[in-house]
Amino acid sequence: MYHFFLNIMALWQQVLAVDAKFNNHRAPATPGFKTLYIRRRSQLLRDSSREEDSAAVRNYLRVRLALLQQRYCVTLDQLSLKSRSASLRSHSRLTQEGDSPICISRAMSSVGIEGIQGQQGQSPKGSLVPTQRAEASKAIVGGTSIGENYAFSGVHHIFDQHRDSVTMVKFANNEAGLLACSSLDGTISICQVAEDAPPSVIHTLAYHTAGVTGFAWSGTNDLLVSAGLDGLVCLWNTHNGQCLRTVTDQAGAHVLSCLFHPLNANWAVVGNSRGMVQVLNISTGHYPKGGTSKISGQITALTFDSTGSILWSGDNKGLIISFCFDLASGKLQKGKRCMVSDGATITSLSARTWANREAANPMLLVSAGCNILVLYRVVDKSGGLRLMRKFTVSHVSQPVRSTFCPLMSFRQGACVVSGSEDCSVMFLDVERDSRPLINRLQGHAAPVLGVTFNYDESLLASSDASGLIIVWKRQ
Repeated sequence: MYHFFLNIMALWQQVLAVDAKFNNHRAPATPGFKTLYIRRRSQLLRDSSREEDSAAVRNYLRVRLALLQQRYCVTLDQLSLKSRSASLRSHSRLTQEGDSPICISRAMSSVGIEGIQGQQGQSPKGSLVPTQRAEASKAIVGGTSIGENYAFSGVHHIFDQHRDSVTMVKFANNEAGLLACSSLDGTISICQVAEDAPPSVIHTLAYHTAGVTGFAWSGTNDLLVSAGLDGLVCLWNTHNGQCLRTVTDQAGAHVLSCLFHPLNANWAVVGNSRGMVQVLNISTGHYPKGGTSKISGQITALTFDSTGSILWSGDNKGLIISFCFDLASGKLQKGKRCMVSDGATITSLSARTWANREAANPMLLVSAGCNILVLYRVVDKSGGLRLMRKFTVSHVSQPVRSTFCPLMSFRQGACVVSGSEDCSVMFLDVERDSRPLINRLQGHAAPVLGVTFNYDESLLASSDASGLIIVWKRQ
């Protein structure tokens, strides 16, 4: 009975995915209607999924798809990417038409999706991923291609508890279903979205008196630190939702970014609108001597490397500055400078150290407000950067974020995911010199700001400027 219910739910999620795909064609002059439509549609499908026969649902899916195509004079092929080689969304298209997983697998083979892994043999020098001969590494992720693994199409759940832009979404560390979301309405919500339980909002964290610009989980997920436009840094107990401590910014400025040290949760780093990168002892509420550094722009993004010895900051003038961090004292020492694009706000920084021998150097992923997503190689112990790849992403004025995929070190091909101001979620293979876009999710009716994977890549969450959060399920 349990498996029957899961099958019904999967079919209804396919129905919702079809509606989401056609959502851009509904009432183009009133984007609010699109959001309302998807929310109401999700509620109706969730209610009806408990009593429907799977055959009837599958038939309904085919009829609804035909009606939508007739109503908007658009086929799913037209909605997909123009290039056949880049149309790994054909997996999404086939799923939406109600085919079984076996049929999907056969259809994908006939299209030639397995060919995207490239030529046999060793990866080129400087490649980001293992060679095709690394059978053990590929087995960790099921031995499937990058296109098959990132063909997200099913909608697991939609949250709409926030009244303003959801600035950031982030799954807890090594947790499949614990998700936190921050919003400009001044609240943070902690949600449970595990597949074996009904999705729900566990806690609503409310202390900030202005918008929450970002947050970070501690390594053990029992603490959460948040930054707000009210000039406060708040420490939260994630088990009961209690605010444990509040610290006021040294300059009384807007706090725009924050994060924990990856090895010691007593240290947090925050960046403010007056260009100050500040180390904070979150246990005492004090800023240590030598732990503050001043630059010219507003600190809009921060990230550590995996060891916590290098810190990068990005500002609203397009500049990235690295710092050497002393774990014992909390002192900062300026390292290298890298200009991404003059005047373009750096809205997201994400560091990743690769697990394979072919690509030992760590990488830095940068979202910049000049319609680009940039991948840098970290070239020295001071955090110096060398350009590797640039990708075009619709991103000018919104705080769009991007992230590495958690399992990318073990798979043939390497993927990053980014939000976009064209209301879509973009999957990009950073190993491909041309046509790097391998999938695009279209379910939002407002610019997509935040994206995050859970640790095993079974769920992807995205948030937008209207306050909507969509949790996507891998098919």
